[in-house]
Amino acid sequence: MKFPMMYRIRQKFEDTNIENIGAAVDAELRKLNLTSIKSGQRVAITGGSRGIANIAGILKSVVRHIKSYDAQPFIFPAMGSHGGATAEGQIVVLEQLGITESSMNAPILSSMDVAEIGRTEDDVPVFVDQNALAADHIVVINRIKSHTKFKGPIESGLMKMMAIGMGKLKGAEFYHKAAIQYTFPKIITDSARIVIRSAPVTCALGIIENAYGKTALVTAMPSDAIENKEKELLLFSKKMMARLPFTDIDLLIVDEMGKDISGVGIDPNVTGRNRDLLGVFDHPVQVKRLFVRDLTAKSKGNAVGIGLADITTQRLADKIDYSTTYKNCITGISLEKAAVPMNFETDRKAIEVGLGSMGLIPPGKSKIVRIKNTNQLEMVQISDVFADELKHRSDLEVLGGPRSMEFKSDGNLLDL
Repeated sequence: MKFPMMYRIRQKFEDTNIENIGAAVDAELRKLNLTSIKSGQRVAITGGSRGIANIAGILKSVVRHIKSYDAQPFIFPAMGSHGGATAEGQIVVLEQLGITESSMNAPILSSMDVAEIGRTEDDVPVFVDQNALAADHIVVINRIKSHTKFKGPIESGLMKMMAIGMGKLKGAEFYHKAAIQYTFPKIITDSARIVIRSAPVTCALGIIENAYGKTALVTAMPSDAIENKEKELLLFSKKMMARLPFTDIDLLIVDEMGKDISGVGIDPNVTGRNRDLLGVFDHPVQVKRLFVRDLTAKSKGNAVGIGLADITTQRLADKIDYSTTYKNCITGISLEKAAVPMNFETDRKAIEVGLGSMGLIPPGKSKIVRIKNTNQLEMVQISDVFADELKHRSDLEVLGGPRSMEFKSDGNLLDL
């Protein structure tokens, strides 16, 4: 089969970022003048499971600020069912993010025990981690971004962490099921409002990342401002996010997927692929075939999202921990995202199958885009069919090519 020639290009994105994370976090918290935090009081700080840029430094800065009030901060995992839905597993997730008791200079209290603190207007129970409830104050910290499952004025961020993250396994399971009847935006908003009203949430720190995965903004807010402020920050986040260079793609090659990259392994906000019981949200990117080549080591076998691909490799399939993957997908009511597509021994064979399934489009004239993962979109390979469009795009820089698609002796692609 004749493959198209490939260009190597660099995408240029807005690069606003914070150089001194500690100083920025401290300045934001000082604006709040947290005089309600008294000497000796216990302050619970959320620890999420996402690979957020500078998250260890951000949490450490919050711990240090809380200690300036002579208070006693501790970190608790606020990650729903992640980490295998065990207290020990959630500590391991934090460790992988550089969040440990020694690095934070604060205790980490991990438990899956929750207490019901109220019910929404639809009679949905709201749960909160018992360690957090026993504290005098709770500080919520999370990145605000587009969600991979639904769209709304509130998506992935502080409100979701208060509802699903702090609700642990019990809350995560219940809310995902309830969302089928009441929608995710409503469940998250209604539940988070009760958490703010009935739990000792004192303030929150929202994080925005730019298209390069760097910290672009940190914003502190009192509890009564969280909902409205998050809506503003979500719009800002969507403007900052990275995108594929083109929207009409025959074959999208993704070198790696994983939980450390996206909550569903391959971010639908980038690929446009969203297969879900709740419905498919509109997206400008249209991909005919999606080929994912490998699973990251940090995923520990969790291949949630593999069902969004059309083709994969045997080496990825061999790395899947089905117990972990199934647990994640069952909790999220996303059974379809655990479906393993047809898989092949080599990248070459997978690409041949993908290009051979385009109807009458000659393989050598196919629109191919290759990326490392859905978090790293600066360096991209594209087929020479896009050559004319490159001439009119100031945001795209040609670094090399066109040249043949390069394979190693084993039939797998050379590193991007």
